[in-house]
Amino acid sequence: MPIVTIQVTREGTSPDRDSVTAEEKAALIKGASELLLHVLKKPLEATFVVIEEVDTDNWGWGGLPALEYRRQRAAAKEASNAATHSPT
Repeated sequence: MPIVTIQVTREGTSPDRDSVTAEEKAALIKGASELLLHVLKKPLEATFVVIEEVDTDNWGWGGLPALEYRRQRAAAKEASNAATHSPT
């Protein structure tokens, strides 16, 4: 009996939402279950899927809290784009 845990950040997929929708969660559950059916031949009724939503305050990468890492990457990208498109 496989148990799949999917962790997603507690933020929406669009600016007006702050979490994953019920429809998106249902699609994740269906997709993960079908993947195990096709790859491991595990029947859908034997597969359990758990979705954990993690606050953005509680994760990070690159040695930084996630939101700070994103801010720094966005600033670096903006600076790179400005340098690329500046008149010479």
